[in-house]
Amino acid sequence: MSSEIRQLQPQELWNKFADLNAVPRPSKKEERVIAFMKDFGKSLNLETIVDEVGNVIIKKPATVGMEDRTTVVLQSHLDMVHQKNNDTNFDFDTQGIAMYVDGDWVKAKGTTLGADNGLGVATIMAILESTDIEHPAIEALFTIDEETGMTGAMGLKGGLLSGGILLNLDTEEDNEIGVGCAGGIDVTATRSYEEEETPEFKIGFTITVKGLQGGHSGMQIHEGLGNANKIMNRVLFDGFENFGLRISEIDGGSLRNAIPRESHAIVAIDAIHEAAFLLEMKQQEAIIKTELKTMEPNLEIVVSKCETPEKIMDLGVQEGLTRAIYAACNGVYRMSADIPDLVETSNNVARVIVKDGNIKIGCLTRSSVESAKWDLVNTLRATFELTGCEVDASGDYPGWTPNMDSPILKVLSKIYKDMNGEEAHVAACHAGLECGILGTNYPEMDMISFGPNIKGAHSPDERAQISSAQKYWKFVLEILKQIPVK
Repeated sequence: MSSEIRQLQPQELWNKFADLNAVPRPSKKEERVIAFMKDFGKSLNLETIVDEVGNVIIKKPATVGMEDRTTVVLQSHLDMVHQKNNDTNFDFDTQGIAMYVDGDWVKAKGTTLGADNGLGVATIMAILESTDIEHPAIEALFTIDEETGMTGAMGLKGGLLSGGILLNLDTEEDNEIGVGCAGGIDVTATRSYEEEETPEFKIGFTITVKGLQGGHSGMQIHEGLGNANKIMNRVLFDGFENFGLRISEIDGGSLRNAIPRESHAIVAIDAIHEAAFLLEMKQQEAIIKTELKTMEPNLEIVVSKCETPEKIMDLGVQEGLTRAIYAACNGVYRMSADIPDLVETSNNVARVIVKDGNIKIGCLTRSSVESAKWDLVNTLRATFELTGCEVDASGDYPGWTPNMDSPILKVLSKIYKDMNGEEAHVAACHAGLECGILGTNYPEMDMISFGPNIKGAHSPDERAQISSAQKYWKFVLEILKQIPVK
């Protein structure tokens, strides 16, 4: 519980994290957390600004003797990804996150933890509240809606900030210093179709794909995790090829930036094929589980008899849909030729909805190379347009181009080596950070990203490492001490 979390070291960090996690803060519903941050800034008698899109800026003067140092922007995002296990009864709109300690990790009970990016927010809050931490002048920037469109960063106007250095606290490996990230864009395919009356000789089944790990569709896209939408499509395709399976409904995945963990379908087959169909589904489950046994040991494909659906999809549209999802790129499209082990371009088939005569397929495409991003967008567009869908590309945001000559990179690299006796891993990541967007209105700002170890972000397995948070906190304090003069 939160009392247990509040006893962890450093207490100033974990106390603020517990305070923050008591406030519901889903993306695009940040009214309560915006008010919380506004009240927090005013309670400290610090200049507090809420801009026209909802970003919160809190400014704190330098401590004595640090007035000649460059003003630093400390930046994290207020919203969090809301995911829960299917059997967890939890209302993200009204409840705070229920946390507990498991060895060296802080976890949540059946939901995402909100360490992404709550630990960054808590860090900044602790620094703003402190009376004994040395630091230059600080502009704390708390952005909104990072997880579902980065509209906060996009809406931040030039001129609100004067800092020359930005420290983004949204990296999830404590030995990594981030200098670049991928851009992204949402690709959404839609179409309508005619429904048919289900013939009397057919019977209904539900098919559920569950037990997958899920995870971050950028940082974990290369790990070979199962995608529930692709697995479901494979099962439906096999059922049609062998038994004339007809689709009534599909509801797969949830958030665009989360690898789909579950998918649910309602289908109909000829009653005479029931026994053979169930046997085939068992065989398919065994085959797929064998393929994914290393990464997805808890995968289940559950087939249960249900009331026969009244309507099924038009046959031609169904055939086109299943072939299009089969053909749609999912996972790594291309690795970087310039940065070892970096995913350059990828796609996540994140959401599949088929119901009441309408199809909607949502993808998130990422790339650190703008032309490659659009090449994959066009690949997906062609795939879905061939089956009669309209395809929309929206929410485009830029990547962050690495600057290996960054002055603040040199400062952080030296501090990290002095503190830990080894070199930091300087890297670009395949996630969307706000630095690239913020840089459009603040092109002269020197930016860097770092953070503590967080595993399983965007899934109910999300967890934050306690010992890593301690290491990270010391790193932050030393960085503030060593910010160069103006």
